[in-house]
Amino acid sequence: MEGKINTEKTLIISRSGRVKGEIIADKVVINGLFEGECYANHVEILPHGKAQGVIHSDELSIERGGNFIGESQHTTEEQVVKLQQKDDKLSPKLTEAAESATTAKS
Repeated sequence: MEGKINTEKTLIISRSGRVKGEIIADKVVINGLFEGECYANHVEILPHGKAQGVIHSDELSIERGGNFIGESQHTTEEQVVKLQQKDDKLSPKLTEAAESATTAKS
């Protein structure tokens, strides 16, 4: 899958799963391949998981065999969880955090 995923729940990338793009979720479990930028309260990279890019999270765990190449950034819970109901738009705080990250890269 390529694109943007935005959920208030747990996102699981299975062993055969592939995601390229941006993820915004409460929790992300990676056991397949992820490439891009991730905003989550909790991120777990399981033994067959491979993540490449930037992870914005205060709780990052990598199990033996898991692989992470990139950068991790401290993120407060309010920057990640506060999504607007029934709308794909981000909360102002998360939008500001994502825009700041994009601006800093330029």
